Amino acid sequence: MNFSKLLTDWYLQNKRDLPWRNTTNPYPIWLSEIMLQQTRVAQGMPYFFSFTNAFPTVFDLANANEEQVLKLWQGLGYYSRARNLHQTAQHIANELGGVFPNNYNDLLQLKGIGEYTAAAIASFAYNEVVPVVDGNVFRVLSRYFDIETDIASASAKKEFSAIALELIPKDNPALFNQAIMEFGALQCVPKNPNCSDCIFNQSCAALQKKKVDQLPVKLKKLKISNRFFNYLIFSDDLENTIIQKRTDKGIWHNLYEFPLIETEKEEDFNTLSKLIKTDFQHWNILSIGEENPKSIIHKLSHQHLHIKFWNVKIAGTIPNGINATELKTFPFPIVLHNFIEAK
Repeated sequence: MNFSKLLTDWYLQNKRDLPWRNTTNPYPIWLSEIMLQQTRVAQGMPYFFSFTNAFPTVFDLANANEEQVLKLWQGLGYYSRARNLHQTAQHIANELGGVFPNNYNDLLQLKGIGEYTAAAIASFAYNEVVPVVDGNVFRVLSRYFDIETDIASASAKKEFSAIALELIPKDNPALFNQAIMEFGALQCVPKNPNCSDCIFNQSCAALQKKKVDQLPVKLKKLKISNRFFNYLIFSDDLENTIIQKRTDKGIWHNLYEFPLIETEKEEDFNTLSKLIKTDFQHWNILSIGEENPKSIIHKLSHQHLHIKFWNVKIAGTIPNGINATELKTFPFPIVLHNFIEAK
C-alpha cells in the first residue's frame, strides 16, 4: 500500500470536523487559511465564526470599515493579515465582481496570498493539482524521507513541493493536501510524536535511523530585540482619557494605544516622571502613579515588549476625551485590550 493511500485512509478515519472543510466555497476557505497562518486551530476557530457571522460574504467584508475588521481580529496578532484580508476582499468585490480567481497562478496575484495560501485555495476550492507545503508538510516529508535540507533555506520550498507533487493523486489533490497537513498536526507533531502508533512506523526513514527528533532541520534563528514601552493613562476631571492611532509602519499598524513613551531601557519612576512632565507640559499634571512596577513582557515573533502603564491625573478636561465605555469600542493590541478589560 503506497504512501498516499495509507495517508488518505488515515485522514478519513481521524480528521477533525472543521467548518471550512465542508465546503468548496473559496471565501470561507480563504478566511480560514489567512487566520491559521500563525495561529492554532483551537485559537482560530472562534475568530472564524465571528468573521463569518459578521461578514457572511466577501461583499460584506469588503463593505466593512477597517476598524470593524481590526476589532474582530483583536487577539489573533500579525495584524497585517487582517488589513490585507480587508483590502483583498475589496478588490475581489469591486474589481472581480465577487468571484475569486479559480487557479493557483491568479490567486497568487492577490494581496496577502502567498504560495501556501494560493495552493490551499486552489486545491480545496477547485481541486487543482498543486501541493500545499506548510510547516506540517515540511515535517512529515523530511522525517519520512530523511531529508536534511534546512527548511528555512531558499531552496527548501521548491524541493519539498516537487516531492509532494510526485505523491499527490491527480484525481483528488484536495484530499491528499488536507490529509498530509492533518497528519502533521495530529500525528507527526513537532515534539515527542507517538511513532509506535503510526501508520508509517515500518517505512519512515527518520524512525529507522532514530532521527525523528532531529528533523526537520531549521538553522535560521530569529534575532529578538527588546523594546520598552511606557503607556500613559491620562485621566481628567471627568475621568476621561486619551488614545491615539498607530500610523507608523511596523507592529500594530492602525490599532489604537494610549500615549506612549518608548525608552532604551526600563526606567525608574523619577526618570519617567520627568519625561512625562517634559513631553506633556501643556497639561496641568496633578499626579503620576506607577500601575505595574514589574513590566509586562509581551512576546512577538521578532521582539519582546516590556510594557509599563502609568496613571497620569490632570486638572481640567481633555479635549475630545474618551470615556470608559467608548474606550472599549476601539481595536487595541491584545495586551492593551486586556489591561482595559481588567480596569
